[in-house]
Amino acid sequence: MQSKRERKEKLIGYCFILPAVLYMLVFIGYPIVYNWLISFQDVTATTLASTARDLIGLDNYKNIKADPTFFKAVRQTFFYTVFCLVFQFSLGFLFALFFSRNFKLSKPIRGFIVISWMLPVTVTALVFKFMFAEGNGIINMILMNLHLISKPIGWLIQSGTAMWGLIIANSWVGIPFNMLLLTTGLNNISTEVYEAAAIDGAGSVQRFMKITLPLLKPTIMSVLVLGFVYTFKVFDLVYVMTGGGPVDATEVMSTYSYKLSFQLFHFGEGAAVANVLFVCLFLVALLYLKTISKDEVI
Repeated sequence: MQSKRERKEKLIGYCFILPAVLYMLVFIGYPIVYNWLISFQDVTATTLASTARDLIGLDNYKNIKADPTFFKAVRQTFFYTVFCLVFQFSLGFLFALFFSRNFKLSKPIRGFIVISWMLPVTVTALVFKFMFAEGNGIINMILMNLHLISKPIGWLIQSGTAMWGLIIANSWVGIPFNMLLLTTGLNNISTEVYEAAAIDGAGSVQRFMKITLPLLKPTIMSVLVLGFVYTFKVFDLVYVMTGGGPVDATEVMSTYSYKLSFQLFHFGEGAAVANVLFVCLFLVALLYLKTISKDEVI
């Protein structure tokens, strides 16, 4: 039997978490459930406000499956995500190794680098859109002054280069995020471990491979999973810089869902695409939890 004091403390605890629970239910739980419901209904501009909607089962999923743009958007979403992660993590790791050393101006420089991550994504997208502009973009000006190109290139209006422009812009945003988390992980590794290894004759490469990477594995996993989630669901950067063009060359799942819902007014099909995106992220989260739990058991 719980005492009166214990019941009171438990009740107080429930009262503290109640606002967070209500917020999650209203602003996260309800939209997810509603989105799943309309993905099985025939919802268009004429039936959006109606309560009597036709239940069409999996027809919306069949329709997007028959649309080649959907598979193109899926491929490009994974392509964009993988290459962004490669650049963000690689450069972020190098910066983390560099700034984990104690030297003069280390913290101020690291603070300046973090500015790119703190800026709103829409601002970053506009800046890079102007930088990659064909007429007066600074990228073309620099390359032409270096005599690397003879005439301006339309980086964001050509199918072969538009996606790489997005990858560069997103990597510029994500590198500080990776650097911060990895720097924190490196600082949590005791220097005594490195000193003991050095006394035993381990070189710098051996210390990195046998000490740094194994002890940094939980941080690396967290960085990769968070980076995957943030990058995979990208919308604002793509929408502002290219809008999914040219000719669907940068169409990703989020922009494709938005286009179906708010430009073509096929809300059921747009919800179906959003649910596919949700399932992909959910599977990644499950894989991450399984990996972490396995490491904890070991």
